[in-house]
Amino acid sequence: MDLFNSALGKNITFMHPAYFIITGLSGIPNIRHYYVFLFFVYIVSVLGNTLVMALIYLDPKLRTPKYVAVFNLAFVDLFGNTALVPKVLDIFLFNHPQIPYNDCLTFLFFCYTCLCMQSFNLVALSYDRLIAITYPLHYQVKVTHKFMLYLIASFWVFSIIAVLIAVGLITRLSICESVFVNSYFCDHGQIYRLSCNDHYPNYVLSCLYPVLIFWLPLVFILLTYLYIGSTLAKVATVHEGLKAFKTCIGHLSLVAVYFIPMLITFTLMEKIHPNARILNLSLTSVFPPMLNPIVYVLQTQEIKESLKKLLHIRDKANKILSI
Repeated sequence: MDLFNSALGKNITFMHPAYFIITGLSGIPNIRHYYVFLFFVYIVSVLGNTLVMALIYLDPKLRTPKYVAVFNLAFVDLFGNTALVPKVLDIFLFNHPQIPYNDCLTFLFFCYTCLCMQSFNLVALSYDRLIAITYPLHYQVKVTHKFMLYLIASFWVFSIIAVLIAVGLITRLSICESVFVNSYFCDHGQIYRLSCNDHYPNYVLSCLYPVLIFWLPLVFILLTYLYIGSTLAKVATVHEGLKAFKTCIGHLSLVAVYFIPMLITFTLMEKIHPNARILNLSLTSVFPPMLNPIVYVLQTQEIKESLKKLLHIRDKANKILSI
């Protein structure tokens, strides 16, 4: 970040606090029950996403371009909840609300990067379903391992650069209003409002990024499924259409789990109590990474067959060892 600030001018000095104090969940009645719930969510998320990643790695039948994206989603979910939940529990449950300045920006970087990648990963999966259903004869040519890896890598690069820009702009702010951040993590919006110099670029980013990271992916996914629906209505029988659409149920469930809570939270944000808003936002951050592997295990036939195969092999091994 020194290079970023030096580009603005060698004689500019910014006032950075030694630490921030995260206060978002403090003072909410019976909040300790919520921390127990967060711990449960985190354990289920770790176990579920690790299982999905292990199944895809161990089963050769799952080494397809689609499951490259599913593997990446499980990794992002695992990494994102690991970056967020333990730190939230440390801050509020174990009463360590002070976070050093640089640690806070690092915390912000990892949380926002994973949030971006969750959204973009759903875009990759929707494109996979689009080609598989509307252009089945060209699927193996258009959606290859190489293409999917390049697509996911480009999303990673974009997410990292976008979040680094946001972090870099924060470093040019002089924080003098307060060091209290009214959120459950080092939130970009809450931090830049604490500055006493010009934070207009940060404000622009706070308006632009939801469009790039939330609304455009959602619009793309909705248009994708409208096109899939119209194509199936024209060329397929009812039975064939339902059979093809069943392959989308897992992905549609992930889209609903990720986007619907955010839509509700952002729509009602100004109408609900600040404490309720912070709780809702925290739930929208930690819930999808927990539910995604459960949805894929229950809704995707290939994953279920792979899990049954793994359990069958384990049972055989146990019988052999017991002889």
